[in-house]
Amino acid sequence: MIYDSHLDTPSELLRQRNIGIDNPGVQVDFPKMKAGEVGGAFFALYTAPGTAPDTATRRALEMLSATYDACEANEDYAVLTFGPDEVPGNEKKGLISVFMGMENAAPIQESLPLLRTFYRLGVSYVTLTHNEDNAVADSAAEGKRWGGLSPFGREVVAEMNALGIMIDLSHASDRTFWDVIGLSKAPVVATHSCCRALCSHRRNLTDEMLRALGEKDGYVGINFYPYFLSDNYSPEKPWRPGVKEIVDHIDHAVAIAGIDHVGIGSDFDGIEVTPEGVENISETQRVLEEMRHRGYSEKDILKVSGQNLLAVWSRIVNYSE
Repeated sequence: MIYDSHLDTPSELLRQRNIGIDNPGVQVDFPKMKAGEVGGAFFALYTAPGTAPDTATRRALEMLSATYDACEANEDYAVLTFGPDEVPGNEKKGLISVFMGMENAAPIQESLPLLRTFYRLGVSYVTLTHNEDNAVADSAAEGKRWGGLSPFGREVVAEMNALGIMIDLSHASDRTFWDVIGLSKAPVVATHSCCRALCSHRRNLTDEMLRALGEKDGYVGINFYPYFLSDNYSPEKPWRPGVKEIVDHIDHAVAIAGIDHVGIGSDFDGIEVTPEGVENISETQRVLEEMRHRGYSEKDILKVSGQNLLAVWSRIVNYSE
């Protein structure tokens, strides 16, 4: 089974996508997840840069409600899932586990009580920033406001450790990344990132970052966005990176961070261009087929396909307890 650490599907739910049917041309719905042997995924509550604080909070709550509604309307397909310990039971029932994350901490504003409220409603990770600096931290896209974490951001890191919420450093600036590595008592994650050694995009992780994630017992989910996979990609060119390039990034992350710290964070429903041959979530199995072709053992494929994600989540929850 595949467990994907980042899908932007809640945004599509607000656009009235019926996730219970096989929608032509879309990247994620429950039939596609079932066809691709996807056992579960994190649905990210994404708020765009520049959204006013109260509007961001409202939008996150609306996406959260839409995710609840979608699971309730498709109870034969999926179930909202609040912890990694629930996954084996869902697998036995043949149900997709839907987890919730938050992409961009803007909805918590500058309020730890709001952070705790979203946690109680099921949010299990928070991506600290998106493509702008916010009240918590600097982003990779800007990186000019705080020089890393803000004073409030330091409180957020401590509170997330205490609650057992995963701290997601995808989109964070380099200085934010290192601030969190030094401050967090629990492992940290990058749910949808690639390797800067293979593609120089500022959103990608350096080898030093990958090594630090491994040493901190954390996790990186490899992103499928062509712009993060290859410097050679351009919309003006007919070529797109595909399965080979995705597995190149997996190979590199495994070599630096370790086989226990790498997974899949496709970013489906958040990318307007998909990799060649992996046009939607039903085709993610092709990544595992390429891993087999390269000589990965079935044990290691299981780790990368989902066990590592569930294991790091368990470690972070256990730390809080």
